[in-house]
Amino acid sequence: MGKVAILCDTNCGIMKEEAESLGVFIQPMPFYINDELFYEGVNLTHEDFYERQAGGARITTSMPLVGDVMDKWDELLKDHDEVVYIPMSSGLSSSCETAAMLAEDYDGKVQVVDNHRISVTQKLSVYEAVSLANEGKSAKEIKKYLEGHRGESHIYIMVDTLEYLKKGGRLTPAVAALGTLFHIKPVLQIQGEKLDTFAKVRTLKQAKSVMLDRIAKDMDEDFHDKTGEGCILSIAHTQNRAEAEIFREEALERFPGHEIIIDPLALSIACHIGPGSLAITTSKSFISKIKETPVDAG
Repeated sequence: MGKVAILCDTNCGIMKEEAESLGVFIQPMPFYINDELFYEGVNLTHEDFYERQAGGARITTSMPLVGDVMDKWDELLKDHDEVVYIPMSSGLSSSCETAAMLAEDYDGKVQVVDNHRISVTQKLSVYEAVSLANEGKSAKEIKKYLEGHRGESHIYIMVDTLEYLKKGGRLTPAVAALGTLFHIKPVLQIQGEKLDTFAKVRTLKQAKSVMLDRIAKDMDEDFHDKTGEGCILSIAHTQNRAEAEIFREEALERFPGHEIIIDPLALSIACHIGPGSLAITTSKSFISKIKETPVDAG
């Protein structure tokens, strides 16, 4: 019997094949598309998602079904002593809070982590959890570490279109219309729990400059790591791999010596911002690198 099972949701970008190679377990995230239920990585690929989004489908996110979560915990506890469950940030979904309440009935055998992560930064948490479990840490110790370092991760996202922010109610139609008229491209941030506006720019070049400057400042002032030697950098995107490749090269010029992966942003974020976005993330970590999701998965 294995000691600790690491369970995450597909918001982290880890799909079945990579999960098996890492020795972790993945809970597929549910999405409603025109009121029909789909599961990411099961009967919904990223390609399908963006095709339907472009076609005007009504897409909404949903927290994992309570029964699905508990069934997975019960299944894992047959072969493991404990479970560490790493859902998406509590500030972006109620799934984390719900899971924490459910875990109260498991006598400490299920530890739910709320370290305010999603997408590539959530993936990093999975890698850290695996490493800690391999060192013999208990589920409670892994949870304590991950939550103790929750503030050491930032994401900045340049949004290509205001259409989906307007649809989601994050912008009024009037503000969205003015933004479109004046070619405003907002740069959003996820620092801690929430998705908030960080800056407003007019060009892709400006957006990249703003994000790279901020990443450098975060590593220096927040993480006390001016060179970023103890940080993981990554580029993320929504259906924008070609521009992401270019952005990676620009980031490598600014931060030489880093291995910068490119991963798709979580579909839970893509619901709200649409295709064409670019993002950069930085996280302080004892892990030296994480694997990139295969191109055809994004």
